[in-house]
Amino acid sequence: MSDADDFPGYREPTLSILRRFDTPVWSDIRAHTTRGLFEGLILPRAETADEAHISLKLVSGYNVGLRHDTIESIEKVGYRPADYRVPEEEFPFDPDKPRVILFGTGGTIASRLDYRTGAVIPAFSPGELYGSVPELADVCNLVTEKLFGVFSENIDAGHWKILAERCGQAIEDGYQGIVIGHGTDTMHHTAAALTYMVADSPIPIVLVGSQRSSDRPSSDAAQSLINASSVAAHGDIAEVLVCMFGPTSERYNLLHRGTRVRKMHSSFRSTFRTLGDVPLAMIEKGKIDPIKHDYVRRDPTRTPDVQPYFEDKTTLLYYYPNMQPDILHALIDNGYKGIILAGTGLGHVNSIQFEALERARDEGVQVYMTLQTLWGFVQMYVYETGREILERGVVPLANMLPEVAYVKLGWALGRWPNEPEKVREFMTTPVHSDMTAGEPVEGYLVFQGGVPEVQDFLKTIWS
Repeated sequence: MSDADDFPGYREPTLSILRRFDTPVWSDIRAHTTRGLFEGLILPRAETADEAHISLKLVSGYNVGLRHDTIESIEKVGYRPADYRVPEEEFPFDPDKPRVILFGTGGTIASRLDYRTGAVIPAFSPGELYGSVPELADVCNLVTEKLFGVFSENIDAGHWKILAERCGQAIEDGYQGIVIGHGTDTMHHTAAALTYMVADSPIPIVLVGSQRSSDRPSSDAAQSLINASSVAAHGDIAEVLVCMFGPTSERYNLLHRGTRVRKMHSSFRSTFRTLGDVPLAMIEKGKIDPIKHDYVRRDPTRTPDVQPYFEDKTTLLYYYPNMQPDILHALIDNGYKGIILAGTGLGHVNSIQFEALERARDEGVQVYMTLQTLWGFVQMYVYETGREILERGVVPLANMLPEVAYVKLGWALGRWPNEPEKVREFMTTPVHSDMTAGEPVEGYLVFQGGVPEVQDFLKTIWS
């Protein structure tokens, strides 16, 4: 057999080591290295990976790379060729269960990793999902539709519009719930967009993703998909929701309102948090326990108002010390119609921006203020700087999150392109708690490691 068959993806110098010890890919090995003993399965090397490491899946299920110049000897103890194709079985239909549609956008839910390319292979047909997560058949009758196949950073307003239109069609077709598989990086933007684009939904619209693919033992994919499907099929919260792991336990998922949620960690499974409020509910093994009770309830007689608008000339500008006014002038010169500022403190920018803000006001560019602190409220009457900014036409947005404000403004400018007063009225009117009357005591919790009270609390979790 050729090297491409026995040692896919490997090049010198690792190729010579694998040949010397007669350990092709899929060999079970015990590798003695200068860093200790490693036991596991040799994996194909991704085509774009470097040539210096051997990829090994450990007994624990995690992968490591063994650098060639640390390897002293390799003992072959077995051979287990793996098939990373997604299994497929016919999804059973039960006339007594609700119909749920799952829209795919390219996010990883039930998937396997193709080690030769480094690409994640998604499970997406009903049969593939059933083969990967058979528990779904106990929840609902699942229909799937792949809308896009893009990384979440490439999701834009065009995708939001298509999603909104398909949600409206799914509601018209009589589905009892909608699940949207989405990459986690921009899921909170899409959740906000659908909140405004699909008003008065009679059924739950649940976004779900996974931080870790299904081939990893710590994957959150299956549990999150099961819980999201349960919420869509049986839940009473007819809003746009994000369903992801809870903050301290993998036993349950939290349901976050689409206007108050944000991704807060690059890799933790519990990355999504409700900010300035508390989550709507938690779900564990299909049981939904509300935390708040002010949500819109499921009502099959309600008709959705689908309005897929967005003005692309809308932006979010994060203020920083020494920011020069030419940035604002450039936005105005390039025809931007709306600007969200994420200001410091209670909603401030430096005084050298004042002339540019006056120009924006005079030329009809709508400018709104949010906070880069994420928690708390814009309070621009407290200090002179804030009052000066208010006089130049900047409108405060209470405790609206910057990304949510960006999406809301883009939608409003698209909906009422020539009616600035309607845009301003909509922006300052709370919609699904995008602005709240106050922040609950538990709405701001940051565990600062190292301090005694937090360490004592963490012992109760990890003991």
